[in-house]
Amino acid sequence: MHLKISHKIRSVAVAALVGTSLSACATMPGSTVPAGAPITQAEAQQGAEYHQQFVEEFGGAVTGPQATYVQSVGKKIALQSGLGNSASAFEVTLLNSSVNNAFAVPGGYIYVTRQLVGLMNNEAELAGVLGHEVGHVAARHSARRQQAAQQNQILGVLGQVLSSVVLGDNALGQLGQKISSTVPQLATLQYSRSQELQADRLGVEYLEKAGYDPHAMAMVLESLAAQNALDASLMGRNDATPEWASTHPDPASRVRDALQLANGMTGITNRDVFLNRIDGLMYGDDPKQGLIEGRTFIHPVYRFEFTAPEGFYMMNGTTAVSINGDSGQGQLSTAKFNGNLDSYIRSVFAAVGGKNQQLAPQSIQRTTINSLPAAYGIVQVNNGKQNVDVTVFAYDFGNNQAFHFVTITPAGRAGIFNSMYQSMHRISASQAGSVTPRRIDVFTAQRGDTVQTISSRMAYDNAKEQRFRVLNGLSSNDQLVAGQQYKLVVRSN
Repeated sequence: MHLKISHKIRSVAVAALVGTSLSACATMPGSTVPAGAPITQAEAQQGAEYHQQFVEEFGGAVTGPQATYVQSVGKKIALQSGLGNSASAFEVTLLNSSVNNAFAVPGGYIYVTRQLVGLMNNEAELAGVLGHEVGHVAARHSARRQQAAQQNQILGVLGQVLSSVVLGDNALGQLGQKISSTVPQLATLQYSRSQELQADRLGVEYLEKAGYDPHAMAMVLESLAAQNALDASLMGRNDATPEWASTHPDPASRVRDALQLANGMTGITNRDVFLNRIDGLMYGDDPKQGLIEGRTFIHPVYRFEFTAPEGFYMMNGTTAVSINGDSGQGQLSTAKFNGNLDSYIRSVFAAVGGKNQQLAPQSIQRTTINSLPAAYGIVQVNNGKQNVDVTVFAYDFGNNQAFHFVTITPAGRAGIFNSMYQSMHRISASQAGSVTPRRIDVFTAQRGDTVQTISSRMAYDNAKEQRFRVLNGLSSNDQLVAGQQYKLVVRSN
């Protein structure tokens, strides 16, 4: 959760999130420019208008040498598209987000998250991902998908995700489609099979023109699939299909197609250059936005901590933390607070219901949780399929600062989240100061080093070897090669 949320009332709701994503290029309103045409003045103006809002929604921009390096690669590959005739025609941003994501929008604006960059293993992979997204823009796929789907305004539904099975199709059911950046991702339209193949073909074409190994496209797709499978396993989810698969259909066959497109082509990967340039890049959550450690979320800036119930997993976004499970979903966020918890809770219910669904609890109960003044209200509604309980549980942190959970459960099962409500507590200044980010540490394997011995240094409490293998694109049988560079995830000093 980013600090800016304390100044805004966000529309909050619950959704079943399906893992990390590599989002498609965003849908910009109303473009009718033919495929392959250079960037128009109107597109450039649109991109400039939305740029800062995109950056803010994705946790801000990373600056420094790592960002400069990513910008140079992004501009180099984008230049191959013909959208612009100079590098200055493109704006490439490295986003401070812990979600695997990349996208490009009309106007020459290209984005990639530091998390996705950290998952890559060479410069050609970075160029391939960005080239694929630029390919969608060059082909004007977003405008064509937008026309097919009528209207899908980006910033009006930023963060749109699939509705939970708990929710229905009426006004309440639509809450699952109104999450505001629970996970930082663009509201995108699913691309058709033919559009994906065209973007892949363009991406491979750009790689070849720029002198990169076109096989890199398939390699990064495999890494993403492996990461999503690992994340699903660690979260206890049965469905390992990433959100990426909903916007980029049929990833398994696309890996094969990408390899066929690159058949016979050669080029550079710049593996060592890439690894040396991203050495030290933050990996995972930024402490300034809070961190998830297992089932516990800790925010060292706001100085609080809570734990999700057994069997639930969390996703951290720039404006909220989502809590997801088979028996219910929830969100932790904040809103404008004047010191009155009753009115605060009623305003949250009103925001959740929106214009079409008026939600108001019959009563609000006061309590104290770990010395924090707290209050809660419950509303039972029918979503068209079943009755569900919507609960708002809020805490007064003083100094006109409050936080609240919004949860949705089947009727009569609101108590599923009681342990989470009870776990909210302040942390001390020393506890907050001890929270440090994880970073990528690039090292050179020595003779005698093994995956098992090196992966034991990964800064996690579980699945160290699996995480190390996925991070470095290693199969279950691959071993370290002496003299070759690899990535570790370590704690910052």
